[in-house]
Amino acid sequence: MSPTPLITPGEIAPDFELPDTQGDLVRLSSYRGSKPVVLAFLRGFM
Repeated sequence: MSPTPLITPGEIAPDFELPDTQGDLVRLSSYRGSKPVVLAFLRGFM
């Protein structure tokens, strides 16, 4: 399996889906064009 290539600043991020703090799935593309998105990957959070 080859590694995923990095994106450059200003490039549109690939779409993905992750659970929120309540366990509901949230898709990145649902926010595209409507509001800024900040991702925080907390190590050892749970």
